[in-house]
Amino acid sequence: MNEIPAFMKGVQLTGHGGFDKLVLRDDIPVPKPGPYDVLIRVGAAGINNTDLNTRLAWYSKSDGDSDDASWSGNALQFPRIQGADVCGNVVATGKEVDGKLLGQRVLVEPCIREAGGKKLSTPWYFGSECDGGFAEYTVVAARHAFTVNSRFSDIELASFPCSYSTAENLLTRAGVTANDVVLVTGASGGVGSAAVQLAKARGAQVIGVTSPSKTERIMSLGAQQIVSRNDSTVARLGKNSVDVVIDLVAGTSWSELLDILKPYGRYAVAGAIAGPLVELDVRTLYLKDLSLFGCTVLGDNVFKNLIDRIEKEEIRPVISDTFFLQDIVQAQKQFETKQHIGKLVIDLSVNS
Repeated sequence: MNEIPAFMKGVQLTGHGGFDKLVLRDDIPVPKPGPYDVLIRVGAAGINNTDLNTRLAWYSKSDGDSDDASWSGNALQFPRIQGADVCGNVVATGKEVDGKLLGQRVLVEPCIREAGGKKLSTPWYFGSECDGGFAEYTVVAARHAFTVNSRFSDIELASFPCSYSTAENLLTRAGVTANDVVLVTGASGGVGSAAVQLAKARGAQVIGVTSPSKTERIMSLGAQQIVSRNDSTVARLGKNSVDVVIDLVAGTSWSELLDILKPYGRYAVAGAIAGPLVELDVRTLYLKDLSLFGCTVLGDNVFKNLIDRIEKEEIRPVISDTFFLQDIVQAQKQFETKQHIGKLVIDLSVNS
């Protein structure tokens, strides 16, 4: 195994703001694992909405105040290395960690419940409340490093952790089964395309909401029907037509998502890219006996179940494009266009 250097290359987020807040450095000290941690040589790290949202302080609910601009609702500590989607190899372990992990290829569970040898009262998000994978090395509690035995490359595997665990969590919370008709909004994005695949793997009938130009690709992932994102879901599908809505969009047409749910339907949400403020007619909620689920913290066994599906190849990676670390601004600009299907991934391989 190669000797671990004292310093590494990485991108630090130096504060909330524009692209100038992303600073590439080659003199960042390599983190040292604590007794219950592992040190990972990062092979690849995916780009996510949260990277942009965190930089822009989008999570803040206070005008002009960024003290709550994080997943946990607390002020971030800068500089911060972002990057929630990590695939890499364990190159060092803490003294309390099983030595069998050394040398193993792992995926990092992005929902962090332990850090610094302590259980967290409020879960952290990898690359938000603690440093993540946009660097050559990263540290995480061993319990959050899952070995993965797969023929997929590091780049392909790095497309899975955040988006697919979020999607699996949404489907788990909503109790999706083979008996359900499931509508997925934002079906061409990282979480959306993952939800389409994972719902199909459960045997559900899947309807994707996306732009017409992406219809063929989303149907190839498992959707049986496509609704244009510019069309009314009620006009296309009719009221009381689906069992479950997996929503990543919200926005001005949000109320229609409850209208298309059948009585006792389930709505699960983990995104609001079309706007976080929506109008709810509470009568729709209680007269139809609907269940609404907000989904951020991963449920027990969600990430383990995802690893099992990866290893069995019940799902497949969807990669739109790859970049090197020095191109992170270009990658985020491309991400903002929302023209891609699947994931944009940073290649941190040794020869990059």
